[in-house]
Amino acid sequence: METIKIMHTNDLHSHFENFPKIKRFIDDSRKNSTEDDFFLFDIGDAMDRAHPLSEATNGQANIQWMDQLHYDAATIGNNEGLGNSREELKHLYDDANFPIVVGNLYDKETSKLASFVKPYIIIETKAHTKIGILGFTAPYILTYPLLGWDIRLIQEMMPKWLDELKKQNCSVIVLLSHLGVSMDRLIAKKHPEIDVIIGAHTHHLFKNGELDNGVLLAAAGKYGYYVGTINLTLDDGKVIKKVATTQKTSELPEQTGDKQWINDQFEKGERLLDEKKVANIPHDMSQDYQADNAVIEEGLDAIMDYTHADAGVLSSGLFLESLHKGIITEKDLHDILPHAIHAMKTTMRGADVWRLIMEMEKNRPYLRNHNQKGQGFRGKIFGELVYRGITIDEKRNVYINGEELQMNKEYSLALLDHYLFVPYFPSIEIVGRNEILYPKFLRNVFGDYLSKKYPL
Repeated sequence: METIKIMHTNDLHSHFENFPKIKRFIDDSRKNSTEDDFFLFDIGDAMDRAHPLSEATNGQANIQWMDQLHYDAATIGNNEGLGNSREELKHLYDDANFPIVVGNLYDKETSKLASFVKPYIIIETKAHTKIGILGFTAPYILTYPLLGWDIRLIQEMMPKWLDELKKQNCSVIVLLSHLGVSMDRLIAKKHPEIDVIIGAHTHHLFKNGELDNGVLLAAAGKYGYYVGTINLTLDDGKVIKKVATTQKTSELPEQTGDKQWINDQFEKGERLLDEKKVANIPHDMSQDYQADNAVIEEGLDAIMDYTHADAGVLSSGLFLESLHKGIITEKDLHDILPHAIHAMKTTMRGADVWRLIMEMEKNRPYLRNHNQKGQGFRGKIFGELVYRGITIDEKRNVYINGEELQMNKEYSLALLDHYLFVPYFPSIEIVGRNEILYPKFLRNVFGDYLSKKYPL
């Protein structure tokens, strides 16, 4: 008989406030483990640029923390894969003391697997049982290519790497899945040869696991609110028992110094960002979209300048604070625009522009105070839609820069990829020719514009 303990984290999203408790719990579990072998995995989205220290260090602070826990492997989430430029991602794990396992991220230039990842790893236990570890990340086929990556579908890559593990006589197969709960369940139905799927991406929580077609599904929610544990019992190299549990982080004891460490991480990030000066603005810019010097109007100036579009739209909930007169730093930009959102140029016929504006007008009262979550948004409410170059009369006629919309003429609109991903404006996805402008986030576009208009 052989026993194995696997611990796992997922979707930490730079919630440093939970890191001290997580580290102690994992360290203590490792130290006090009575199992024959102990392994630790992370299932992606460990970093999130919403935290100033992750932003200031391009995620390196997160990797340094992970190094202390001695992970055996990790996969990447969309926050690592799409929240970093190509070069930043290629070098994110240069100093990591654990391998990155992603079987579906390829380099567009070379058509080879990304240089910093492995398609799988094989871990041999003390009893010489071979455990095959696979990893996959959510295949955002619209956006990864914009960064020079060729992201491949799971149905294409899963059989390939499973066959490799079988050829190498792996008795146990564990999948690190940043694919979401629905895909995990589909994989379990199709591939019962996988023993354990440790899930992420959709922030789902299986407090005591879920058994699908004999495959154990495990997941620990989001933000480090839980830490997962899986116990495997093997007989002659075959799994005969598998049990998943989770530990609620808030129920773990707090120690003296935890709050100070958490505050230090935040303050260090803010200090590093504050050292990078961007512009010198001549007047305050108000968060109030109706104010004379509204910051959203400068934001519209920025995306119009960046996209060279005919007209533009932004939502007031994007801007979390006002900007003060004087020197503006990267900290100020991160404070007001912490989102993982990019500018986008959308081209469509006038008839489709009309329909899109009608969708916006229909949803305007709902969105005004709507609690928006996800899709890169890091604020609270969606807010008021503010147009640039778009007006509507009482008969629902739409005008672009004062001229009545021509139904068969093509127009370009400065929008955000966020508006493509949220469900409120379907015309963007259905008929828009959408050019998402990677890798700059909206705050970078805004900062570049301010630095040009109001130089230091």
